[in-house]
Amino acid sequence: MNTGIMDHLALWTAAFLTLGIISFLYRDNVWYKICEAVFVGASAGYWFVTYFWDNIYGKFWVGVFPGDPSRSPDYALLVGGALGLLMLMRLIPKIGWLSRWPLAFIVGATAGLNLIGYFASNVMVQVADTVRPLLGADGGASLYDVIGNVVVAVGTFTALIYFFFSKEHKGAFGGAAKVGIFVLMVTFGASFGYTVMSRMSLLIGRIDFLLGDWLGLIK
Repeated sequence: MNTGIMDHLALWTAAFLTLGIISFLYRDNVWYKICEAVFVGASAGYWFVTYFWDNIYGKFWVGVFPGDPSRSPDYALLVGGALGLLMLMRLIPKIGWLSRWPLAFIVGATAGLNLIGYFASNVMVQVADTVRPLLGADGGASLYDVIGNVVVAVGTFTALIYFFFSKEHKGAFGGAAKVGIFVLMVTFGASFGYTVMSRMSLLIGRIDFLLGDWLGLIK
């Protein structure tokens, strides 16, 4: 088939699906449900094929049965294959409980592997930034860095005071707790704003596609 016809077909299909998803802003409708089903089905098919060739074939099959005589089989992969086979036992109600074993292994292994990474990135880095010297390690920090260090130190200290309920929030202690509330609100607002902006970026991308690539109204 002509490449130009295929390009136009893909363009109109993308526009049809984009408008179908946006139509949910009006109300739930058949057009949206069709586009949603296409998206879910295409995503499931894509990830099934990707996982099959990357993991089942690329790692398990090639690892256990290497075509290269110079490579020795890695029979430890049979353990992973057996766990994966046990996951499919969920499809058989009488022995569906066997699928709990690989599920427990996945949850435990994932938690253990991510524990160190998340602890280093979400805990230790934040602790290190909080206790950073206000004037820098050698006292040569710029005014911008000094202000930033003071804001982080004051914000962390006052936010911790807000969660300290063993003392009544009155006087200077109560004032510090109110500053902590302000810091928390700014933090939550920044996180929410970041989430909104990321969604707006996706919307702008689709509008740019509709008005630019599809209708040609903007260049």
